[in-house]
Amino acid sequence: QVQLVESGGGLVQAGGSLRLSCAASGRVLSDFIMGWYRQAPGKQRELVARIRSGGTTTYADSVKGRFTISRDNPKNTMYLQMNSLKPEDTAVYYCNTISPLTERPGQAWGQGTQVTVSS
Repeated sequence: QVQLVESGGGLVQAGGSLRLSCAASGRVLSDFIMGWYRQAPGKQRELVARIRSGGTTTYADSVKGRFTISRDNPKNTMYLQMNSLKPEDTAVYYCNTISPLTERPGQAWGQGTQVTVSS
């Protein structure tokens, strides 16, 4: 069973940058489709970025061109580089596996990391 620990969030002004990390243990990340999710107050959880075992990536339209998902296989760690941040990016960010059969996230949610963007 995979364990996931998110870190790197914080408070930043609009236009600034943050780099989130997702450290995994118990399984090898490169064997899975992985994603970054976010949930803002009063809103549903949203998948913002995905990376497949072969390294291909996809992004939600709201973050495309600003966010970059990547993976460091020797460190078994996934990252989300967030540039040109906007107030609407404010949310708790989570990483998780994505089922290749259902496209739903796994049950092993971490604690998340808070990102707050001020105007």
